[in-house]
Amino acid sequence: MALADVLLGLLIRCGRRGTDGVEPEVGGTASEVGGRHERIVPVKAIRIHEDGGPDVLRYEDVTDPVPRDGEVLVRLAAASLNHLDVWVRMGLPSVPKPRILGADGAGVVEALGPGVDGLSVGDRVVLNPGLEHGPVISVVGEHCDGTHCELIAIAAKQVFALDDGVSFEEAAAFPLVFETAYRMLVTKAAAQEGEWVLIWGIGGGVATAAFEICRALGARTIVTSGSDEKLERAREWGADVAVNHHTGDVVAAVTEATGKGVQVVVETVGEATWARSLAAVAPAGRVAVCGATSGPNPPAALHRFWWKQLTVYGSTMGSREDFLGAYELVRSGRARVHIDRVFPLAETRAAHERLEAGDQLGKIVLSIP
Repeated sequence: MALADVLLGLLIRCGRRGTDGVEPEVGGTASEVGGRHERIVPVKAIRIHEDGGPDVLRYEDVTDPVPRDGEVLVRLAAASLNHLDVWVRMGLPSVPKPRILGADGAGVVEALGPGVDGLSVGDRVVLNPGLEHGPVISVVGEHCDGTHCELIAIAAKQVFALDDGVSFEEAAAFPLVFETAYRMLVTKAAAQEGEWVLIWGIGGGVATAAFEICRALGARTIVTSGSDEKLERAREWGADVAVNHHTGDVVAAVTEATGKGVQVVVETVGEATWARSLAAVAPAGRVAVCGATSGPNPPAALHRFWWKQLTVYGSTMGSREDFLGAYELVRSGRARVHIDRVFPLAETRAAHERLEAGDQLGKIVLSIP
């Protein structure tokens, strides 16, 4: 089957919720619920019906999902925000609508569809948002309805038992960013103990996850931010070097700390940082790229590639193995999950505004209901 057909089938399969009982404004009261999966009112969710700013987010009733063959119905206790949610909301890319946003989530098994074993009703679980289709990995909340809702029916292979020592909020905060950073640092760049790693924009989800994974690996970190307050917090967390990328000289700070440059760069910013990334990386170094929040078309500076004999890795999301590797670091306590603030699901609009303003230090979490 062609990849396009697989993705089309995914969109059709996942977009099965109805549009009944729409309430046009964010900020309503969470639904009252009955016993286990004995709903007396529809499920509440955050959906978009058009592309735009935070004002297009609707806290509304949606059809109560029912698990199909091989699916698990999960009553979500927490979800989190990623920049992906902002981009999807803005139409970058524009997705079929209405669409429930949200990639990450954790909660309790509510019901099991036919053919599901290894899980029981009442189990605490965390969801892996990466949907694998051969070499292509799509994402819950972008390519199908997501986790910013009370109940979700999702394939059992995406559902994992949650250790009692990990809270629902922590479990909802780590999956997308940690498996993305794990794939960049471990699977692709193979960062090693004692190596220097440059991480742009500490406080963002992937950057903060990358920092924690580096700590767990024993790698040394140089982190940047435009906020001196965030840099001070990063030093408290254990960053070896922290530099303001607006007022300081990042390349000079790298040279002073390392002598010849970092072995690995975690590049998520693009145009605003690309030239400095190539200047800061050591000969035979590795640059792992998973995004370009400031723009995707920086000056190529190709001479840096052959002069320094660099390797550049493109990386998107993560595989099941990446998720499990990241989860093991979290559940073992080797990597900490940093939560910025928790908002009720009904206040998702305010959560989006905080994320877009760049005020967060760590992940923004939604409590459900």
